[in-house]
Amino acid sequence: MLEALGLEYRYQHGKKIVFPEIEIKRGQRLLISGFSGCGKTTLLSLIAGALRLQSGYIKFDSANYSSMSSLLLDKHRADHIGYIFQTLNLIPFLSVSENIALGIRFSQSRKSKVADLNQEISRLVCSLGLEKDALNIPVSRLSVGQQQRVAVARALLGKPDLILADEPTSALDSDTTKKFLNEVMETFDSKKQAMIMVSHDASIAPFFDTVIDFNKQHA
Repeated sequence: MLEALGLEYRYQHGKKIVFPEIEIKRGQRLLISGFSGCGKTTLLSLIAGALRLQSGYIKFDSANYSSMSSLLLDKHRADHIGYIFQTLNLIPFLSVSENIALGIRFSQSRKSKVADLNQEISRLVCSLGLEKDALNIPVSRLSVGQQQRVAVARALLGKPDLILADEPTSALDSDTTKKFLNEVMETFDSKKQAMIMVSHDASIAPFFDTVIDFNKQHA
């Protein structure tokens, strides 16, 4: 599904990061672990097409990022990638249901995979351990753990091909992290989707098929 080879990124202040090669197939769950500031979020932004390539190439099925305009990259991301942001990026005055529905707002392709929006949102909410009663509550009234689940449901809505997750367990304790990841993996479609998660927490490695340790890459 995805190949990312020869990637390097130089920040404005001069620091350069050389990224490991990544090849991921449908059904695969990849964890990229490493210390804060090693470039994990930058790598996800490159894979999402939110940052332009400076070197190397990324190929997603038949799409080659190097030959795509910013507009095409935006459309590709909306159609094929579900992104779980570290800061969640939920809209506080909108309800849980309204926040989740934003996951397909900009993609006709993902909309077409949802026969009944309310029913699918309810299914995701239940599978991720949230109560249906929470659907009409503003997300600002939820706990951090509950908000994490809303962000995941938004990313999963419409069955995107690739799930990118940026430190989704950073604000959770150990027990909650395990419960949360079990719920996420049960919702993940192991036949059609792939997942790349970045985290500084190496203890979550057993939830993944493949682990890349940035600490070793930069040693």
